[in-house]
Amino acid sequence: MSSHMTAVELLKLGDKGRKRPFLNKHWPNILGTVFGVCSGIFINFQTRRPVFSGIYQHAILAGGFVTALTLLNKKRDAYYAEKDAVYKHYIELHPEEFEEKEPKKIGDLLEPWVPIR
Repeated sequence: MSSHMTAVELLKLGDKGRKRPFLNKHWPNILGTVFGVCSGIFINFQTRRPVFSGIYQHAILAGGFVTALTLLNKKRDAYYAEKDAVYKHYIELHPEEFEEKEPKKIGDLLEPWVPIR
């Protein structure tokens, strides 16, 4: 479907009929929790205490990592949204640079083969 669309049509399509995959939606929560708990375990290991002692420390670290990664994800999404808006604006201002060209056939790309013996 999208291979037969022009650049302007692709940009105007937006998120219609699409949804984000599970891991794309929840990676800050999963990764933040894993990093937080593992950081707590590492700190306890380095201070020679039982691995899960001070469980509040694990929860605070996990919450901190989840918050930081969520903010980072929102900043990244805003950056890419702005980048897409700039592309869309440029394509709308210069449609002559994005005209659909006739596809080339593989036979037109290859040079004639002459065997050398």
